[in-house]
Order: sequence, then structure tokens, then C-alpha cells
Amino acid sequence: MFGVADYGAFVATVLIFLAIPGPGNLALISSTGKGGVRGGLAATLGVIAGDQVLMWAAVAGVAALLLASPAVFQALQWAGAAYLAWLGLKMLLAKPGAAPVLNIQPRHYFRQAGLITLMNPKAIVFYMAFFPLFVDPVRHQGLFTFAAMAVTIAALTFAYGLIMVLLAHFLAERLRANPWVRRTLEKIAGLCLVGFGVKLALGR
Repeated sequence: MFGVADYGAFVATVLIFLAIPGPGNLALISSTGKGGVRGGLAATLGVIAGDQVLMWAAVAGVAALLLASPAVFQALQWAGAAYLAWLGLKMLLAKPGAAPVLNIQPRHYFRQAGLITLMNPKAIVFYMAFFPLFVDPVRHQGLFTFAAMAVTIAALTFAYGLIMVLLAHFLAERLRANPWVRRTLEKIAGLCLVGFGVKLALGR
């Protein structure tokens, strides 16, 4: 289909990768906890936008450039790590009653989630390695095939994000009445962001 070899396996693989815990999932949950369904959906669209940029950068051969220029790759990697760690530390150091680290306006959630996604240069290399696995060399239709894969990933990400947002909103409504639990979860989210930043910096 569309020049994609084993489209069903492609969809299943994308869903598996979406379910792996990471900064993107954390951004969706945190945004929903702070901004409700609107905030969570805005973050979902931010993740999709960031992914699309990375995917088309991979198609354009940016991955080859990064691999050929280790200094550029490392600089981007450290920038992403610093950004995630900065967000995490702000959450950890926030005092009770302080303004939320992730702003309430949906446009800010979109920008925040998009930046978190873009600040992972390894994702470009991942897409560069991932796409060829499902490209049918006989029925390949050039950019149309890559476009079909990109649209599929965007649609699956939106569906997955919607489910995650609704679940997170359901739980957040029940935790909202308990400030201590809410603050504890925010600290845990902060620790996770710092951890993701360290992991990215170490290149593992």
C-alpha cells in the first residue's frame, strides 16, 4: 500500500514506539494535568508537528549530515538535554502555589511539546534507519511513499495522544482535590524530565 512494505506491520511498529515512555508522553500527561483536555490536545499537536519536522529532515538527509559532523550532533544533543533538565529542575524547585512550569494557554503547550520533540536529534537518525525497513523497493513511489508514512504516523500519534489525554484528564479530575498528591506527581514528572535529559546527554 502506497509503496509501503507490510503496511500493517508498519502501523503496529509505530504504535509500539508511541507507547514507550519518553519525554513526549510526559509532555502530554503534564500538559493535560495543568491545562485539561485543551492543553493535552495542544501538546499532542506539538508532538506531531515536531515529529513531522524530524521525519522530513531525515528524508532530506539531515541524518547523514549529523553523522558526518559529530560536533554538530553532539551540540544538538546537549542542547536537548539541557532543555529537558531545565524544565525538570523548574518543576522540582517550584513552590506550592507558584505559577505552573507548563503554561495554561494551549499555544504554549503546543510550543513546549514541539520543542521537547525537536530537541532530540537522535530521532532524525532513528527515522533515517526506520523508514527504509518498510519501503518496498519495487512499488516505491518516491516522496508520495514517505508522505504516506508521515501522514500515518501523524494520525496514529493523534489517536494515541487523544486516548492518553482523556485518561490523564480522568485521573487529574480525581487528584485535583488533593494538592499534596498533585505536587508529588509534579515532582516525579520533574525528576523524569531531568532523567530524560541526562539519558540524552549520555547518548543512551
